[in-house]
Amino acid sequence: MNNTPSLFQALQERQHTIQRLFANPVRLLAPMEGLTDPLMRQILTQIATDLGRPYDWSVSEFIRVTQHVLPAHVFYKYVPELHHDAKTAAGTPIHLQLLGSEAQLMADNAAYACELGAPAIDINFGCPAKTVNSHRGGSVLLDEPEVMYEIISAVRRAVPTHIPVSAKIRLGYTDTSRMDDIRGAINDSGADWLTIHARTKTQGYKPPAYWDKIQSFNSLDIPVIANGEIWNAEQAQDCMAQSGSNHLMLGRGAVTRPDLIARVDNEYYPDLENTRTLLWKDLIPHQIKFLQGQAKNDVALVGRYKQWLAMLTKGYAEAQNLWTAIKREKDKAAIIKALQASVA
Repeated sequence: MNNTPSLFQALQERQHTIQRLFANPVRLLAPMEGLTDPLMRQILTQIATDLGRPYDWSVSEFIRVTQHVLPAHVFYKYVPELHHDAKTAAGTPIHLQLLGSEAQLMADNAAYACELGAPAIDINFGCPAKTVNSHRGGSVLLDEPEVMYEIISAVRRAVPTHIPVSAKIRLGYTDTSRMDDIRGAINDSGADWLTIHARTKTQGYKPPAYWDKIQSFNSLDIPVIANGEIWNAEQAQDCMAQSGSNHLMLGRGAVTRPDLIARVDNEYYPDLENTRTLLWKDLIPHQIKFLQGQAKNDVALVGRYKQWLAMLTKGYAEAQNLWTAIKREKDKAAIIKALQASVA
């Protein structure tokens, strides 16, 4: 007797997975190169869970695919959660993101990532970094919708049928003139959902985000997730209204105010108090845990922490005072002492 699931059963399983994932408005933690690395994901997903509104999932920093199928240790480096059922300690699933321009190579790497335990594959067509774009990766491919189609289609064919494949894009490369072509490529490729950063590559991260331009993608027969320039609950509401999508991916705003996800979702989760916020004193243990995390060395860890603290100054007055006190400090123990003292 053959117990191997049929193609029909696998397709049904994937459809049920997508229906389950999007049964309610989803909230995702964005992939941000050099920022939401495994340590930051660990901290932010734990905070969200503690606040009573965990992220539905997070997407890893992109893994660059260039010339061959990457060895397992590379996937584990970027997504160590693969050792733990592809979830953070807080239980938040991690979807694995790939970036590259060769369709078959992307497909082969995606298939191997699934063998290692990736629960879903996301494809990056949004990275605006010059180095990445100059090597024909990320947002530069928005000017080549036919290549986008080839990549997504190849990945979709290569990975097990029950595993979802998604894509993350911007509105265009230098402008939005190819939005119709991009939408068509996504529509025909077999992608299971789409995340849109509501700016072009040229617009970078400069305000505003053009959430209204996401509207035209809602004609796709797949879920659409809105992303970009969401720093507070009011902007989240504006984004949902203008984009026509209730699904959000939170990026720099979630790093600046780690309680952003709970503040956004008071409307959908009445059991969350309207005033539910993460006070500075409550954030102290998480910052210390960050400083005690794994890194190449303490110099790298202190540098990463200062990057986070600089962002926290936009959300917490106490962070500004601490930043002034420790911005030239290199000793990790001294920074932890200053951090503990900042509560007083």
